[in-house]
Amino acid sequence: MTSLNPASLPLGTMAQEASREIAEVIARVDEAAADRLIEALAAAKRVALYGVGREGLMMKGFAMRLFHLGLDAHVVGDMTTPALGQRDLLLVSAGPGDFSTVSALLGVARGAGAKTACVTAQPQGRAAKAADLVLHLPAQTMANDQAKAGGASLSILPMGSLYEGVQYVIFELLILRLREKLGRSADFMRANHTNLE
Repeated sequence: MTSLNPASLPLGTMAQEASREIAEVIARVDEAAADRLIEALAAAKRVALYGVGREGLMMKGFAMRLFHLGLDAHVVGDMTTPALGQRDLLLVSAGPGDFSTVSALLGVARGAGAKTACVTAQPQGRAAKAADLVLHLPAQTMANDQAKAGGASLSILPMGSLYEGVQYVIFELLILRLREKLGRSADFMRANHTNLE
């Protein structure tokens, strides 16, 4: 992004820049790592997902789509979330590399025999190192939203919003691949949507 004040730009221009940034990050995601996560999701008997703050909201959205695909998916913290064990998967988000709750949950899941996966922008972080699988989303988070060395530009989006925007889009793309792998249809997903709205 240029040194101009982004707020001075028309909304359409800001949207184009934000969309470009999201697309550029997703283009750098390792396809093999994405495929490994899809395989783990498809093979899991039960999936539990966790994230904090806005990352947590993206994880809840992903859990909802996994449920629409017919997976036994739960959000950690909900009263109906079951215990994890063998053949289960805990998927966490730790954009800046780690959160105390994420590390604690990874330890509990591993101790119970569950497989673990971490979505992060910092693959050398503590959470990623503790997980069996890592999906690296190379986007700005609050770990690196300050002035960058060498004149590298910051995202037009504030704080960790680029990472969270990438999460939203890539999770929907992973759902499309997982839907094909599982042989599900759009109608199958729609039939699993709640009617209590």
